[in-house]
Amino acid sequence: VQLQASGGGLVQAGGSLRLSCAASGRTFGAYAMGWFRQAPGQEREFVGSISWRGDSTIYADNARGRFTISRDNAKGMVYLQMNTLKPEDTAVYYCAVGRSSYSGRDPANYTYWGQGTQVTVSS
Repeated sequence: VQLQASGGGLVQAGGSLRLSCAASGRTFGAYAMGWFRQAPGQEREFVGSISWRGDSTIYADNARGRFTISRDNAKGMVYLQMNTLKPEDTAVYYCAVGRSSYSGRDPANYTYWGQGTQVTVSS
């Protein structure tokens, strides 16, 4: 399985970014997908997750209402739309494949990880 995250960059506070994650090499559509992030000196933290059919999403408290996850199984793509970005959103963002169709918040429930894409939000 290969995951490639893209779409990161430098944005001012209040701005938006859309991250993409391209998945290949597996029956992508059968598994949940998650987004996580890791800031320097901090542990990796959950951002959000989407079920295999895209009918269920969950978000971290600090992402809910600002971030939206979606997926296109036919294209093998997962997206993270991030709005109203804050400097504290600065981190490397990773996409990951869940172990099941609904995988929740725990990183241990995810098997394959992409290399990440840097998001930097300036104040």
